[in-house]
Amino acid sequence: MRVVPILVLSLFLGACATTPSGTPGPTSRPDRPASGAPGSDRYQHSADSGPEERRDVSAQPEPVPKEEPRSAYGNPDTYTVWGKTYQVMPTAEGYHEEGLASWYGRKFHGYRTSSGEAFDMYRFTAAHRTLPLPTYARVTNLDNGKSLVVRVNDRGPFHSDRIIDLSWAAAVRLGIEQNGTGRVRVEALTATGDPTPNKSDGRVPTAVRAAVDSPPPSTASRDQGGGDLYLQAGAFQGLDGARALEQRLRQQLKLPVSVRQPESSSLYKVWLGPFASNADRDRARRSLTEAGFAAPISVTP
Repeated sequence: MRVVPILVLSLFLGACATTPSGTPGPTSRPDRPASGAPGSDRYQHSADSGPEERRDVSAQPEPVPKEEPRSAYGNPDTYTVWGKTYQVMPTAEGYHEEGLASWYGRKFHGYRTSSGEAFDMYRFTAAHRTLPLPTYARVTNLDNGKSLVVRVNDRGPFHSDRIIDLSWAAAVRLGIEQNGTGRVRVEALTATGDPTPNKSDGRVPTAVRAAVDSPPPSTASRDQGGGDLYLQAGAFQGLDGARALEQRLRQQLKLPVSVRQPESSSLYKVWLGPFASNADRDRARRSLTEAGFAAPISVTP
């Protein structure tokens, strides 16, 4: 009669050993659910690691953004994991976010992703909770400035403090593998490789970098300077986003920065300057990119 209680207790403890706990790192991946994420048939593992065969991915070509049909397998309107319901975004247009990235590798290599494809840890792919599958995105490591285009074809991570889960190869390329996580900026891309514009109203969505909707500098200003030279670091639909970038630039770079809203535009634009010469403006541009900010563009009032 004592055998039954002991057996029940053993089964209970075994189940507890596979429940999510702890903080994932480079070799711990309890945030991958056994089920719930659309289409995924991967099972949950208590640990993860890089490949036994480490390949050099330093020169591996990045994915080239292209138009692809949405995965019928991985894009339900909503799905639920661990009691929390997620709503898949109808479009990736304008998506831009900063937060923590984690990575996954050998334990999931070859298993079906939420898009229905097999996960290949040697490719530059990623998992995201709500972006449409597939989506191309540029991921920038905010600590070292390294940047990489990835193809989002999976769901996760399901820890609230992370915004994207990178393949092993992507984590290596971005310098995140050893630490397990890293601070990143994620920007959805169009088929041309640029941050996605908002096609519905022709405006640049919130926090998309400044390459859109800005007049090019005149030839005279490029050649002569004269104090009317500026850099545009961002264009935002909301004032809060513009103010946040303004504060970061002022704190990190100690450069003159302001938020403007030209009469002809509904966007709040973050400008640096004025600069007395093109050389001063070029130095400021290098400072921005070296600090991990998106490359600004030259503008004049």
